[in-house]
Amino acid sequence: MKVILQEDVKKVGAKGDIVDVADGYGRNFLLPRKLAVIANEANLHVAKTKAENKARREQQEADEAKLLGAQLEKVSVKIPIKIGKDGKLFGSVSGSDVAKALKNERSVNVDKRKITIQGEVTGIGTYDAIIKLHPETVTKIKIVVVEA
Repeated sequence: MKVILQEDVKKVGAKGDIVDVADGYGRNFLLPRKLAVIANEANLHVAKTKAENKARREQQEADEAKLLGAQLEKVSVKIPIKIGKDGKLFGSVSGSDVAKALKNERSVNVDKRKITIQGEVTGIGTYDAIIKLHPETVTKIKIVVVEA
C-alpha cells in the first residue's frame, strides 16, 4: 500500500515522504491515527505542490542569509565594557552583547546563540565573531571592545 506520510514516523519515513507499507500497517495504524493518507492522484498532486513550495522557501531563506552575510562582513560593532585599573575586564563579552550591539547600531536581528567569539576577549581591542546565519552560510564580523 502506498501512503503519503503526514508526520514523521519512526523507521518508516519523514513528513511528506511517499512510502510503501504493508496493507495491515497502513489500514490499522497509519490511517486511523492520521499519520498518513492514501497515495491517490489528488493526494500525490497536493504532496508534490507542498514539496515544491518547501524547496522554494528554503532556497529563498538561503539566498537571504547569503545576502545578509555579505553585508555583515563589512560591519564592525563597538561594545563598551567596564575596565579595571590593571586593564582587566569586569565581566565578559558574550554573543548576547554582540547581538544587542548589532541591533542597536545596525538594526539587524541575529540570534545570540548563533554568535561565537573567536578566542578569548581579554581587554580593549578588536576581535572576530562568527555568526551562523543559515546551515550553509557563516559570516565573520569585527568586534571593537572599548572602555565604558
